[in-house]
Amino acid sequence: MALWGIDLGGTKIEGAMIDPARPGEALHRLRVPTESAKGYEHVVSQIELVVSELERVSGQRRPAKIGIGTPGATEPSTGRLKNSNTTCLNGRPLAADLSAKLGVRASLANDANCCALAEATLGAGRGRSVVFGVIVGTGVGGGIVVNARLIDGRHGIAGEWGHNPMRGETARCYCGRTGCVETVFSGPALERFYQDSGGEALRLPEIVRRADAGELRATATLDRLVEKFGEAIAAVINLLDPDAVVIGGGVGNLDLLYTERTRQAVLAHVFNPELQTEFLRPQLGDSAGVFGAAMLGAD
Repeated sequence: MALWGIDLGGTKIEGAMIDPARPGEALHRLRVPTESAKGYEHVVSQIELVVSELERVSGQRRPAKIGIGTPGATEPSTGRLKNSNTTCLNGRPLAADLSAKLGVRASLANDANCCALAEATLGAGRGRSVVFGVIVGTGVGGGIVVNARLIDGRHGIAGEWGHNPMRGETARCYCGRTGCVETVFSGPALERFYQDSGGEALRLPEIVRRADAGELRATATLDRLVEKFGEAIAAVINLLDPDAVVIGGGVGNLDLLYTERTRQAVLAHVFNPELQTEFLRPQLGDSAGVFGAAMLGAD
């Protein structure tokens, strides 16, 4: 039986139907604009539009449960969304409203958690018992999957390592705190470090090219990535001891993160004399979010 998932993004809402036995492709997949500037009720209606269109193109009735990946997280004690950069969703009972609108059970999870779930069950981490899936790009997020089940946590924030503090770091984060992981080695943070060191305003791929050409300022920027990533992910390994870490996002594309040099930077902070955790490239690309949302619909 096909699983249905919705990936609610800031600019687009994507819907997909998948067969878990054939994880490499969607049976049906479509997108509509989010248009969040038109307000909360409009976003809910756009999700209903996606579900109705999936019914039309597939010729199937919607299932009793649909998984939906969202920016932010649902507060378990109230059922209301929080921490979403699509701000019209914050404070609203999105799961309840979608369940009523769609006439089915809407199962919600953070979008980074959905990516982690997809990679752990259908992608690079398949077959591993404990997987930590991370996104290192414009922001830094993560999700924890144990025996193919997503861990939400008491406050719905399990895996949010992007807002852990780092030693000696003082940059202010949008969350109101200082020194968060996200302010240290997200893509924009590394670009800012390069510029603050006296360089031009460059995108990260160009900084990498300059480092490959031997430019010292660019090299120092990538040295910072290795050192700080090693420190931050080691804290996760000390707590979870995962079988694998799957690294998504733009920064996660860098070959540097999969080298022995980075493993040694991690090992320097791990409470163990050796490091057996696998560091894996994601396999599902931009499908991970919507595929993970669909997996929320699995029993």
